[in-house]
Amino acid sequence: MATLTMTDLAYLKCINPACGAQFDVGTTNFRCQECGSLLDVCYEWDRLSVPKSLAEFERKWTRRFDSLGFSGVWRFHELLPFAPPERIISIGEGQTLLQPSERVAKFVGITPGNLFLQYEGLNPSGSFKDNGMTAAFTHANLVGAKKAACASTGNTSASLAVYCSAHTGMKAIIFIGSGKIAYGKLAQALDHGALTIQIAGDFDDAMLRVQQVASRMGIYLVNSVNAFRLEGQKTIMYRVLEGLGWQVPDWIVVPGGNLGNSSAFGKAFIELKELGLIDRLPRLAVINAAGANTLYSLYEERGVRWNGGQGDTGAIGGFYQEMDAANRRASTICSAIEINRPVNLSKCLRALDACDGVVREVFDQETLDAKAQIGAGGLGCEPASAASVAGAKLLREQGVIAPSDRVVCILTGHQLKDPNITVAYHSGNRELFEEVLAKRNVRRASFANRPVQVTNDLEEIESAIQINS
Repeated sequence: MATLTMTDLAYLKCINPACGAQFDVGTTNFRCQECGSLLDVCYEWDRLSVPKSLAEFERKWTRRFDSLGFSGVWRFHELLPFAPPERIISIGEGQTLLQPSERVAKFVGITPGNLFLQYEGLNPSGSFKDNGMTAAFTHANLVGAKKAACASTGNTSASLAVYCSAHTGMKAIIFIGSGKIAYGKLAQALDHGALTIQIAGDFDDAMLRVQQVASRMGIYLVNSVNAFRLEGQKTIMYRVLEGLGWQVPDWIVVPGGNLGNSSAFGKAFIELKELGLIDRLPRLAVINAAGANTLYSLYEERGVRWNGGQGDTGAIGGFYQEMDAANRRASTICSAIEINRPVNLSKCLRALDACDGVVREVFDQETLDAKAQIGAGGLGCEPASAASVAGAKLLREQGVIAPSDRVVCILTGHQLKDPNITVAYHSGNRELFEEVLAKRNVRRASFANRPVQVTNDLEEIESAIQINS
C-alpha cells in the first residue's frame, strides 16, 4: 500500500447538502463546480491521528524553536491537516493573547473576571487575517501559484502583501474601491510591494471583479471565499480555548463583515464536538455595523436561517435586489466590516444554527465609545473590533447575555490600522471631529481623553498635571 500524504486525507466538499459534491484539494476553484455553492475543507478523521485531548497541544510550546510549534496556527496542525509540514508557509502568526478586562466587563455589565478580549492585533500584519493567510498561502504553495489576489477594505491586503514579500516568487495584486480603505492599512500593502488596483466602486464591486479576474487569468484568490482561509481562522478559537484552560465559554462575540470569522469559528466548534474534544458548543453572536447590516436584516428581521442547507434564497435575492434598486451602499466608520454582500453568508448561517446564534447591529457612536473603553483598559483596536464589545453591551442590556456568563469578544485588528479615527475621537479638534466622525452620525466623544493645552510655562504645566492626575 502506498504511503498516504496529508493531502490524501483531505478534500473539498460542497456545503449544500442537496449536492455534496467532492473535489480534490488541488483545485483552485473555491465554489462547487456542480451547483455554485461554497466549499468546505473536509478530512477523513477516522484515518488521521487526532489527539485525544486538547490539552495535548500544550506540549507544542516546548518546541517553540520549531517554526510550526511557534506558529499559533500550525501548533494545531492535526486539526487542519491538509498539507504536509514541509510545505507549510508561516511567518510566526497567531502569537496572540486572551486577556480578561475588568474595565470592559464593567462597561458591558458582566461580572468581573468573566469578560475576555481575544486580541488578534498582535499578528505580523496587525490583524486576524494572518491566521487565514498562512493556510491560504500554504495551499497556494501546494498548487504552485505565482500570483495571488484579493479584494480588500485594508486588512486582507496588508496580510497578503506581507506573506508575498516574506516569501519570494509570488506577486500580490490587490483590488480596492475608491475611497473605501483605511490608509493605515493601505500603507502596509504599498510598503510591501503589492500591485494595487483601485476601481470606481466599493468593496462589493471590488470583490466581484477580483473573482472574475482570478478566474480568467488563473490568479490564486485569497479572499475568505477560499475555504483554506477559514481553516486557518479556526485556530483563533483553539487559542481562546487554550487561554481558558480548555473550557468552552458561554459566548463568542465577533464583528461581522464578510462573515469569514463567524463561519470559521462555527466550523471549529462543530469539528471539535464531533471529535469528542469538547462536550458543548458556545453561543455565537455576530455583530454588524448598522451601516452594513445585511446579516442582521436577513437573520433577525426577515428570519432567514440555515434550515439544513435549504436557506431561503428567494428572501436573500430579494433583499439584494431591493438594495440595488435603492443604490444602498455600505457606510460605516468600521471600514473592515463595511460590506453589503458577505461572501460567507451561507456558512455563517450554518454556524449560527449550530451555535444557537444571534445577530445584532450597532451604530458607529456605540462602537467608538466601546473602542475608547477597550483602549483605556489596555488594548488598542481598530474600530471594527470594538463592534464586538458594543454588541456584547447591547445583548447584556437586552437580557440575552447574563451578568454571570463567560463572554469572549474578538478584537480583530490593531488600533494603528485606522489611527485617524482614534485621533478624531480623542483630540478635541472640532474641525477634525466634524470631518472624520460627524458625517458618520457620531455626535459625541463620551470617553474622550483630550490633550490638556497649556502655555510654555513651568508652573502652569505642573498645575495641569496636579489637577488632571
